[in-house]
Amino acid sequence: MMRCGSVIKVKPGMLDEYVKLHSSVWPDVLKMIKECNIKNYSIYYKDGYLFSYFEYVGIDYEGDMKRMADDPTTQKWWDVTKPCHIPLETRKKGEWWAEMEEVFHLD
Repeated sequence: MMRCGSVIKVKPGMLDEYVKLHSSVWPDVLKMIKECNIKNYSIYYKDGYLFSYFEYVGIDYEGDMKRMADDPTTQKWWDVTKPCHIPLETRKKGEWWAEMEEVFHLD
């Protein structure tokens, strides 16, 4: 299992909209997340930042992430949520949410 964390900013005035969208995520988006071997997925908010955490339980992370990114319904969902975001300037090329480095874990 691989633990993944990422971070992005919320545009001023868009937090309520972002929370509203996530109160009823489209069923096909949730289905795709599960089909791409993502478990225990959460998004947290603090001081203008969103922090995402999930556990990847598959064997082909890059392939599963590409499958999700290529899914037309997921692309439409991202089109709806992206206006709420401000990506970090320090993110890697090709990232929207900036991946974070795990520095500690305790089971």
